[in-house]
Amino acid sequence: QVQLVESGGGLVQAGESLRLSCAASGRTFSSYFMGWFRQAPGKEREFVATIRRADSITYYTESVKGRFTISRDDARNTVYLQMNSLNAEDTAVYYCATRHRTSAAWYIPRRRDDYDYWGQGTQVTVSS
Repeated sequence: QVQLVESGGGLVQAGESLRLSCAASGRTFSSYFMGWFRQAPGKEREFVATIRRADSITYYTESVKGRFTISRDDARNTVYLQMNSLNAEDTAVYYCATRHRTSAAWYIPRRRDDYDYWGQGTQVTVSS
């Protein structure tokens, strides 16, 4: 089992920044990807970013490229999401997730069912 705990959410104004953290515990050594998703009210949960454990390759959804950065600290079993230039469309509950299944080297997991464990989420609200 893996436990994921997100933190760092809050209320900010448009243009400001936040850094989310996701602390992992349990069977963390077997994760292949750690990712971030978000869910706005009335919308489906959507992919935001992911980082591959083996080589730290990252992938982002188009709407956050150039503004968000995903990174990890293996010593702390923590993944981060630095969010800059926030806007109202970024308002959502942000979830981190881990994938523990292997896949082809070219495959970037971006679907909700690509991930095996989830945190409880942290709210990010951006006022315009």
